[in-house]
Amino acid sequence: MPAKLSTHVLDLVTGKPAAGMRIELWKLDGKHIMVKAVTTNADGRTDPPLLDRTEMAVGSYELLFFVKDYFVTHHRDSLFLDRVPVRFAITDAGAAYHVPLLVTPWAYQTYRGS
Repeated sequence: MPAKLSTHVLDLVTGKPAAGMRIELWKLDGKHIMVKAVTTNADGRTDPPLLDRTEMAVGSYELLFFVKDYFVTHHRDSLFLDRVPVRFAITDAGAAYHVPLLVTPWAYQTYRGS
């Protein structure tokens, strides 16, 4: 599998991909540096990946998911979460990292996917 960083978001209220969610990628080593801001496509994914093999670097990162903005746009009345930060480390710049988010307006789960 080629080196890359990718994500996707599933809206667990509807059981469908979360299309149109803003996501920011931050590098955290010493300073907070925004690497990129993207919006998920119709499949709830970022395309192209957040980092490709030429951009991958060992270090600490944060994905910031703008879940409140997404759910307000999709007419959800009950909102609890605003932005969901997911901090993780890339320890092998030659590996593939996939960081999915499963989310409702009230809860979320993430894991290292494949």
